[in-house]
Amino acid sequence: MSETAESRARLRRPGRWHLRGVDHAGWFTTGVTWDLPDGMSARWSSRRARRRGLAELRDANGDVHSAPTEPVTTRRLARINLVAAISFVLGGSLFALGAFLAQTGNDASRNIDLVYLVGGVFFSTGGYASVLQAGNAPTEIDAEGSLTSARWRWWDSRPHNLGWLSAAVLFVGTLLFAVSLVAAFAADLTVRQENTWIWIPDMLGCVCFLVSGHLAVLEICHGRVGVRVHEIGWWIVFVNQVGSVLFFLAGLAAYTRPTTSTALDLALANWGTFLGAVCFVIGGVVQTFDKPEAA
Repeated sequence: MSETAESRARLRRPGRWHLRGVDHAGWFTTGVTWDLPDGMSARWSSRRARRRGLAELRDANGDVHSAPTEPVTTRRLARINLVAAISFVLGGSLFALGAFLAQTGNDASRNIDLVYLVGGVFFSTGGYASVLQAGNAPTEIDAEGSLTSARWRWWDSRPHNLGWLSAAVLFVGTLLFAVSLVAAFAADLTVRQENTWIWIPDMLGCVCFLVSGHLAVLEICHGRVGVRVHEIGWWIVFVNQVGSVLFFLAGLAAYTRPTTSTALDLALANWGTFLGAVCFVIGGVVQTFDKPEAA
C-alpha cells in the first residue's frame, strides 16, 4: 500500500530512505514521511510542496528545517503563484465592482455585463494558473531533501493528486461562469432561455467552486475538515470557501421567476456576489505571501 501511495503522488526519493507513514484523504496521498539513514526524518506535504516548494527535515532533537528547493523550480513556482494571486485579486475586484454597480443602478446594464466579463477572464486565468502550478508541483526529492520539478508542462493531468483535482474543478467552474457571462450579452432572451443559458451555468460554476474548496480543505487537513489557524494556506482556503458559499447563495437568489420575470432576491444576488468577490480578493492578496522562497 505504501509503494502505491508514493507512486500515486509521483514521488521519487533516494532508495535508502525508509517509509515511516503516509497521510491520506480517501485514496489521495496528501503527506509522506521517511526515516533517513543519518537519523533524521523527511516529510513531503502535497500543498506545501506545490505552493512553497518545500519539504521538511526533522533532526534527532525534533527541530524542523526546511530543505532548499532547486532554484529554477523555485522561480517557476513563484511566478505562477503570483500570476494566480493577481488574477484572483483583479477578477474578484471587477466582480465586486459589477455587483456594486448593479445594486446601486449607477451604470447601464451592458457596461455592468462587460465588467463582469472581464472579471471572468481574470478568474479563468487564475484557475488555469492554479492547474498549471499543481501540474508542475515538485515531486523529485534528492538526498539533501531538496525538491525538484523535472520539466515544465503547460498541461499535466494528475487525477490522483488532490491539489490538482481541486484546481481543475475550480478551473471548470470559471469556464462555466464564462458561459453565463457571455450569454448575458444575448438580446431578447425569454425567461426560460435566461435561466438555461445564464442561471444554470452560473449555478454549476458555484457548485464547482464549493467542491474545489472542500477538496482543498481535505488536502490541507489531510483527509479531515479541521481548523489550522497557524497555517497561511488554511486561511486562503477558508476565505475562498466563504466566498464560494456567498457566490452560491447569490446564484440561488438570481433565479428568474417565470411568472413575474423577476429575480428571487435581487439584493441578495448583488450583495452576495459583492461579498463573495471581496473574499476572493482577500484570498488572492494572502496568496502572494504563500510562495516559494529562494534558499
